[in-house]
Amino acid sequence: MNSLNKSAPAVTVVLAMSLDGKIADVNRGAARFGSSIDRQHLETQIAAADAVLFGAGTLRAYGTTLRVANPELLAQREQQGKPPQPAQVVCSRSADIPTQIRFFNQPVPRWLLTTQVGAERWQPEPGFDRILVAETGTGDLDWEAAFQQLASAQIQRIAVLGGGELVASLIAAGLVDDLWITVCPLILGGREAPTPVEGRGFPEAIAPRLELLTAQAIGQEVFLHYRLLR
Repeated sequence: MNSLNKSAPAVTVVLAMSLDGKIADVNRGAARFGSSIDRQHLETQIAAADAVLFGAGTLRAYGTTLRVANPELLAQREQQGKPPQPAQVVCSRSADIPTQIRFFNQPVPRWLLTTQVGAERWQPEPGFDRILVAETGTGDLDWEAAFQQLASAQIQRIAVLGGGELVASLIAAGLVDDLWITVCPLILGGREAPTPVEGRGFPEAIAPRLELLTAQAIGQEVFLHYRLLR
């Protein structure tokens, strides 16, 4: 359970990375190096969530989001009384998101988590079904206020799909409960290539510690499930 309170949503980070720990190449484009098995795994995690969080950089790279399409997963959501698709929450201070990308034509609930400036950018635009404003005094996203709003919107389980800055912010705020990391059989390299957790970094003495829950090799990939220790 995360550090806010018992009613705060449970948060799972789901990422695929290269053997050398990169979630995209140096050009920061869409990373599609995961296998079909990894894609199924990702869809399963999305189907289990009430909301999916990702940064604007991730959205700009892909232009779309992954919808739940598997009939069995759709049936499970229906049996649980959930809508077919979880809310797709774009997190961005500036909300500088191109309007012509396919995301805005996908049949999914589109939410925006941003600052007041970002919200004003989208006031005349019909792209988002809901805009959440949660801002600190320094103009950063206020994660405690944001998660309180998500909890009030009946969001109980969240899947975080990147990028590294967003993941770093949530870990630093004590909001991440567990991580699924798929290790894929390629080496990307590059000093500027993004990694699963970016931000300022953590000194080793106070670095977050994890407990390995499961490790499974399927084909050429390894699926790791870790829990954050409190």
